Amino acid sequence: MTVNDYEAIRALKSRYFRLMDTKDWAGFRDLFSDDVVIDVSGSGGEVITGADEFLAFLTPRIGDAITIHHGHTPEIELLSDTEATGIWAMEDRLIWPDGTRLHGFGHYHETYAKFDGHWRIRSQRLTRLHMDFAPAQQNPPGAGAE
Repeated sequence: MTVNDYEAIRALKSRYFRLMDTKDWAGFRDLFSDDVVIDVSGSGGEVITGADEFLAFLTPRIGDAITIHHGHTPEIELLSDTEATGIWAMEDRLIWPDGTRLHGFGHYHETYAKFDGHWRIRSQRLTRLHMDFAPAQQNPPGAGAE
């Protein structure tokens, strides 16, 4: 792997976190191959095929949430001039408008493909090691008391 390829894949994943957290969905869509396969079944989701289908799955679930994603310690391996794999340690926090909160830890397992000189995510599987989930409080103390 050339240093340029390694850095390009690191930058791709950095954009992934930033664009998701800032809700730049058009920019986020551009990070994936059209035929991407996303597996979030380990987080209570499903397996989604297609970049547009993934956005249609993701945006209603986190579009109105505050999200904070961090990726660490990438293990990137170049398989050819146009294919690579990567594993990223991750931490995320999500806070929905109703007060529901999630704080999770795990790994992204990914494959990458180079199209027209640009690296894209070709597949992604999210595995969770731990999740702290706090549902929104219903009828908190004092609510509704007249």
